[in-house]
Amino acid sequence: MPRPGQGNVTGAVSPAYGLVCMTVGPELHFRTITLSRYRSLDAAARLAALRSLYADNTARLKSAAAYCAARGIRLFRMSAALYPVLDLIGEGTGYDVLSELAPQLRAAGQAFMDAGIRVLIHPEQYIVLNSERSEVRASSLHQFMTHAEVMDRLGFGRTPYHCMILHGGKGGRANELTEIIRDLPDAARLRLALENDEYAFGPADLLPVCQATNTPMVFDAHHHIIHDKLPDQDHPSVREWVLAARATWSPPEWQVVHLSNGAQGPQDRRHSQLIGDLPGAYFDVPWIEVEAKGKEDAVLALMERGNRGK
Repeated sequence: MPRPGQGNVTGAVSPAYGLVCMTVGPELHFRTITLSRYRSLDAAARLAALRSLYADNTARLKSAAAYCAARGIRLFRMSAALYPVLDLIGEGTGYDVLSELAPQLRAAGQAFMDAGIRVLIHPEQYIVLNSERSEVRASSLHQFMTHAEVMDRLGFGRTPYHCMILHGGKGGRANELTEIIRDLPDAARLRLALENDEYAFGPADLLPVCQATNTPMVFDAHHHIIHDKLPDQDHPSVREWVLAARATWSPPEWQVVHLSNGAQGPQDRRHSQLIGDLPGAYFDVPWIEVEAKGKEDAVLALMERGNRGK
């Protein structure tokens, strides 16, 4: 059984603060290749390049489990760019390489599960499932399913415990989003979580979609106060939305929220280096992804702050 944050959502809890993708230090960084560079290679060179890159990134992903476990970090957001060019339509080289690396992928996923570390993924913002343009919808679905395939190959279950987080997409198209979600293949639908954003989908826009499709909502207080032009994250509505979002999670102990501060004040979209303002509304949230430029420094500082408060 996956381990939620210590405590429970009805009383005091020691939250699991999550590391997002990489470290500021050299420990967790992943290789990449540009699309133009990849396309400049012949078939043999493409295969060799992806074999090397995917093997290195899979090994580094496995090392992320040990890195987090050694520091007591129990939540990790896996990079959505771990396997570049995998989602190229009509190009199967990436999938061939992943199949060759099947034992290594399974071992990487198992390392997180053995350490009791929850793994999530937040695919790119240009995935817009409810776009007005059919070609964008088709491309978005293909990309989203590629991420679901990676989660499957790592051995992560098809539940919101290992959620794949998307924004609502095209504003004003909540009904279309609802219908698309209902038709998603299980590998994506059963892992899907939706996050409110700064402009198109505030929590009030997103909640009906989540309720209609049994999709959990990842509440982001920073996005909420920008969207609703509120003074700070201690506004009473933040707590109201934490609780409303919690009701979309089954079980509620799996609830995830996002935490960030504006670099130059509450309305600044840019993330600060560390977290100076921790909203009181998050006092009993079990899982908190920390979106700060300081990466592990921000996470470890929050953990130390929590330890001092005990």
